Amino acid sequence: MVISNKPLKFILIALVAILPFVSFANPTEEKEAAPTESTDVKSEIKEFINHHLLDAHDFTFNADKETGEHNGFSLPIILWDNGLQVFSSGEFHHGEKVAEHNGNYYVIHHEKIYKTDASGTLTEDEKTGHPTNVQPLDLSITKSVVGILFVAFLMFFLFRSLAKSYAKNGGIASGAGRFFEPLVLYVRDEIAIPNIGEKNYKKYMSYLLTIFFFVFFLNILGLTPLGFNVTGNIAITASLALLTYLITTFSANKNYWGHIFWMPGVPTPMKFILAPIELLGTIIKPFSLMIRLYANILAGHVVLMSIIGLMFIFKSWIGSSLSFGLAFALSILEILVAFLQAYIFTMLSALYFGAGNEEHHHEEAHH
Repeated sequence: MVISNKPLKFILIALVAILPFVSFANPTEEKEAAPTESTDVKSEIKEFINHHLLDAHDFTFNADKETGEHNGFSLPIILWDNGLQVFSSGEFHHGEKVAEHNGNYYVIHHEKIYKTDASGTLTEDEKTGHPTNVQPLDLSITKSVVGILFVAFLMFFLFRSLAKSYAKNGGIASGAGRFFEPLVLYVRDEIAIPNIGEKNYKKYMSYLLTIFFFVFFLNILGLTPLGFNVTGNIAITASLALLTYLITTFSANKNYWGHIFWMPGVPTPMKFILAPIELLGTIIKPFSLMIRLYANILAGHVVLMSIIGLMFIFKSWIGSSLSFGLAFALSILEILVAFLQAYIFTMLSALYFGAGNEEHHHEEAHH
């Protein structure tokens, strides 16, 4: 029996073709270089991820540490410190210099602005390591604020044109509205009506549509190279959850509060025990809304940027290609997560509104 050597030839040719692109290091040189070079790359990646997760007072697209050049643009700094102080974030030179305005000196440290002297002295707490300098009230237009304003204007003009097309074409959407009309109908027919009911859903539709598209557009904006992380900021998700809580609280009927403080069909001694628990539950519900959106978006950003960072750690075409493929697949998955988190936030809000407007179905045993 004759065995063909074609597979063997193919493997040898493939190895010869691959060898020029694969870098081999001397074991002794690798041991010497590894502790310094790999550690520097990992620390740079970690620093970049932490910087991305924080809100920023400017947009920085590219930074060269050797030359000190930064590509991007500054945003306005608005402080209340013995009066209104307004100047450009470019005065900080990306945190490298002390900004002086009206005789006051300010320094930026981890995207927080502190009052200091002309030399930029920061005194740190011995236990926590956090600066103890005075922090003026910061009302600046940060990167997250720019993202929120952009999405707000986008939604205003987008749905204004959709409403106009309805009025002009006899209830038929035209243009870009044809893409968003199914989503509007989905929020109404699959989220609002089933959870709130035909009778009360209309008064909540404006909020549900706003919160759905607001979260969805911000999640998509966070996947762009501009570096937005708005819904990954716990202050933003806390504000959205607080709005849901306030609307639920102030629009709920007496049956809602009756089921919390004096539950029907429960023995009287148990009512005194369960009432505080039910009241605590009204606070836990919006808290879970806040944490769910914040944690999912934050985790997605960290994982995606960590995988991209692997390209700079694996200095070979194989590792970089695998990292790129995995990052690309995860980016596609993040688009689904962006829609899913907007849906979950809207659906749970509608569920809470429905519980607050539930009618009394209990009948007396004797008429």
